Amino acid sequence: MTGVVFLLAPRLHLLDLAGPAQVFSSAADFGHGYRIRYVAEQEDVPTAQGLDIRATTTWPALAPGDLVVVPGWRSPSLPHHPVFTRETLDRLVAHHAAGGTVTSVCSGADALGRAGLLDGRRCTTHHDLQDELARRYPRAAVVPDVLYVEDGRVLTSAGIASGIDLALHLLAVRHGPYVAAQVARTMVVHTRRNGDEQQTSAMLRHRAHLSDAVHRVQDVIDARFADPLLLAGLAAGAGVSERTLTRRFAEATGLTPLRYQQQLRLEHAQHLIAQGTTVESAARRVGFQDARMLRRLRARPAEG
Repeated sequence: MTGVVFLLAPRLHLLDLAGPAQVFSSAADFGHGYRIRYVAEQEDVPTAQGLDIRATTTWPALAPGDLVVVPGWRSPSLPHHPVFTRETLDRLVAHHAAGGTVTSVCSGADALGRAGLLDGRRCTTHHDLQDELARRYPRAAVVPDVLYVEDGRVLTSAGIASGIDLALHLLAVRHGPYVAAQVARTMVVHTRRNGDEQQTSAMLRHRAHLSDAVHRVQDVIDARFADPLLLAGLAAGAGVSERTLTRRFAEATGLTPLRYQQQLRLEHAQHLIAQGTTVESAARRVGFQDARMLRRLRARPAEG
């Protein structure tokens, strides 16, 4: 069970909190162990949108695999006075020092800066606050106009809805792109946007279309990419002919169903190899009979 602790400041933005919380809650619905808690320095936390939230003032015991998320709050500029006490900021530092991950959304980056967690690291925040964050924390490298930045188990994201992108990124890193794609689809977020890097997952890169039939076929391929899948079976499941499926799939994704499946196999194999699996073993685990096809696909330029 992974704990996700949201540290709430007065006048926090609801979407800064609700977006990432929905991502981890949906992941839990799919069987991934996430337990969400809400901590603040006062039990009743007013939000910028007028709804009070009840939180606990007692911090749970944190394990290295747990996440602490600091949502942002409404402010035309970074506050002159600390939003959190030194004791609370020291908890962020201690969790990170113990191997934990600390993240922020929007102006929540100011709390990480006051804790010293941005020193010597790349980071980002809402575009209206980027220059001020850079002036206040000159030892940080503020990256402008990106959605999120990851540096040494410290992740910062831009404004409001970008917290969803950051949380989906964390799911993809921890569980693979299929889980992130499942959650994104459930939340009707058809495409997870990457931070300052090129989109890397075919599951997400080729979902920005409106064809329900193709989405249904992609759902099957995503879940069973390692299995032999016949075009006839995929077409029957979508209720169209093989020729129609091939045409619609190409129009929606730029690929054939087979090439889409091969991209998924390649990405999963690359992930296994990066974790120390041999090429031969990775090839078998993703559905190739041997490593020759995997080696050929790895040698090809990446497809858009």
